[in-house]
Amino acid sequence: MTDQEGADWIPPGADLSRPSAARIYDYLLGGAHNLAADRAVAHKLEAIQPQVATVARRNRAFLRRVVRYLLEQGVRQFLDLGSGIPTVGNVHEVAQEVDAGAKVVYVDYEPVAVAHSLMLLKDNPNAEALEADATNTEAVLKSEPVKELLDLSEPVGLLAITLGHYLPPEPDPRSVFAAYRDALAPGSYVALTHLTNDFAVLRDPRVAETMRKTQDHIYPRSRDEVLALFDGFELVEPGLTTSANWRPDRLAAVVDPEEDGLYAGVGIKPRANRFS
Repeated sequence: MTDQEGADWIPPGADLSRPSAARIYDYLLGGAHNLAADRAVAHKLEAIQPQVATVARRNRAFLRRVVRYLLEQGVRQFLDLGSGIPTVGNVHEVAQEVDAGAKVVYVDYEPVAVAHSLMLLKDNPNAEALEADATNTEAVLKSEPVKELLDLSEPVGLLAITLGHYLPPEPDPRSVFAAYRDALAPGSYVALTHLTNDFAVLRDPRVAETMRKTQDHIYPRSRDEVLALFDGFELVEPGLTTSANWRPDRLAAVVDPEEDGLYAGVGIKPRANRFS
């Protein structure tokens, strides 16, 4: 598909010359909603680290396992921050296969990602997409899609898959996560993955340097820095691990963290102790 042939999913005014993480990720996953500029960056990343597409696929598999896990815990509504471009196995598909009434709000600031999401969801009354910056927590939480679809007095699955490493030091990413945490009901969950330099696979500084040429710079963080994003949540087993090693499917082999590259974890906002 050429960029011109994809014009029906490119919103008017979109800057086709600026690569975006959402579209690069789409390409690495084998999707078709990406542009020449995005593919050029993806090729550079693959030249630096040939496993980058494998890391992306493991991250996507983590998302699917997390959604299934949250459904098993009774969660039926999801707020997906930095959701990117919908591809096969996205949140609403996984959730609504279990419960057609499960509700999902996707949030992204990338116009192509949102335009394609809206096109995909036009006949789905229980899923919506919002064009917004996830760091503007008030705008997200008070948006019409959130107000119409989600009941914040009941548990929500907050998904921040590969979001945190796009957040610069200012505003403090911990404050962003804390604002969402405070808005969610007890019994809600947060699930996140975060790029790190702790492991060899993505340690090469040229990865971050390459992403600086896009609209989405990356800020890898250490284990302690990623743990801090879970403040106020209790990590569920197996705690903070890597994307491939969080509750892997039965037949999946354990992956050496040095080859994984992304911290991953799920936390629950504790319910009030009725005896306190």
